[in-house]
Amino acid sequence: QECLNPQQALGAVRQMQKLLAAQEAAQLRGTRGLRQQLSLLQSRLQRQATKGNAWARDPQLLAGGWHQLQPGDVHPHPCPPVHRDLSMASGAPERTVGSETRACRQDCTWSGTQPFCRSIDDCSSNPCANSGTCVDGNQSYTCLCHQGWSGPSCQSPIYACSNASFSRQPRCAEGRLGARRCSCDAGFQMRAGGVCHDVDECQLFQSSPQTRLCLHDCLNLPGSYRCLCPPGYLLHADSNTCEDVNECTRKQHNCSQGDICINTFGGHRCVRPKCPPPRHNTSYVKTSAFQCERNPCPMESRACRLAATSISFHYLPLQANRTVPHVLFKMSTTHFVGDSLRFAITGGRGQGVFTVRRSDWQTGELVLTSPVVGPATLEVELEMSEFSHKVLLGKHIFKVTAFVSPYEF
Repeated sequence: QECLNPQQALGAVRQMQKLLAAQEAAQLRGTRGLRQQLSLLQSRLQRQATKGNAWARDPQLLAGGWHQLQPGDVHPHPCPPVHRDLSMASGAPERTVGSETRACRQDCTWSGTQPFCRSIDDCSSNPCANSGTCVDGNQSYTCLCHQGWSGPSCQSPIYACSNASFSRQPRCAEGRLGARRCSCDAGFQMRAGGVCHDVDECQLFQSSPQTRLCLHDCLNLPGSYRCLCPPGYLLHADSNTCEDVNECTRKQHNCSQGDICINTFGGHRCVRPKCPPPRHNTSYVKTSAFQCERNPCPMESRACRLAATSISFHYLPLQANRTVPHVLFKMSTTHFVGDSLRFAITGGRGQGVFTVRRSDWQTGELVLTSPVVGPATLEVELEMSEFSHKVLLGKHIFKVTAFVSPYEF
C-alpha cells in the first residue's frame, strides 16, 4: 500500500478534526436537551405536588432542601459561580443561557425563560494553530493570530513580501458565449478570492526522502525553488546535489608554513606529521612528508631491533553514516622476504568501528564496520609484522586518521 503524500495526510487529519468536533457538539447538544427536559419535568412535578403552591430548592440551606415559594420570591440561576482560579473549580466553568433569575407570579408560574447552563470552556481543545490565542465568545470562540498567520484558526501563512511576489493576479481570457477562463502561471495555484498563490515546493516535497527535491536544503521562490548547499560545497550542474570544494588545490586553506593541507568533505584540515622522539637507542628520520624510517640499531640494543622499521601517516576523508562494511585502507610490503605477514590494530581512538582482515597472503585491509555520525575525528594505529620461521624480521606502523564530515555527501 502506498503511503499518503503530505497533502493527503493533512486532508485526512482535517477530516478527523471535523468529525471529532461534530461528535463533541452532538454530545453537548444531547446533554443540554436532557437538562432542559429534567428541568421541565421538575417544574411540572412541583406544581402537581403542591397543588398550586410554588416550591424551589433553597441554595442557602447547607443540607439542601425545599421551601414553599410565595408570589414575588426570586429563584436564582442554576449555574454555579465561575471561579477565578479555574484549578479550584470542579469541572469546566459554565454560564447561564436564558433568564438568570425568575420571579414567582401571582398565578404561581415563573417569569422569564427556562435557563440552562452552557460550558464556557470553548478554548479547552486549543483550536488556534501556530501559537494563536483563543478568546471565548457567547456562542463560539475567536483566534487572535500571531504576526504572519491568518484565518479562523490561524492556519494560513501570510507572505510578508513588499512586492507581493508570492501572490499575483491570474491570466484571464474571454471565451465563447462570454465565458471567462482564468489560469495561473507555473508554480502558482488559484485559491479563494481568485488570486494565484505560490506553491511551496520545499514544504510539499523536501520533508520526505522519497520526494525530496534537494540533497541538502531547499529555498522556496515565487513560482519555483532553489537548492542550497552548506559551506564547503558547491551546487552541482544538476541543480540538486552538492559537490565538495577542494580548498587545498584552490589554495583556499588557512594552513601555516610547514603544515600539510588535507581536503575533507565540506572543509579541510592542516596536519604536520612528526616522527617519534628518540627512545631506548631507537631514533627515526623523516624520509618523506608522510614517512619515517628507523636509523640503524646498535648491535647490543634488542629494544631497537623490536621497534618498527618504518612509520607512515595516512589521512582519509569520510562521509557521515557511510554504508558498511567499507574498506578504508590497504597495507602490504614491496620487499617481502619472510614466509608470513600478520596484521593487527594496536591502538588509537575509535577502535570499536574498525577491524582488520586479510585480503590475500601479503595484503591486509582496514574495514569500517559501523556507521559514524559526524563531525568526528577517528584515529587508529595498525601494525604489519613480517616473520620467517616465526622469527620477527621487521614491522611497519600505519597511523590512520579519518576525518568524518557532518553530512552524508
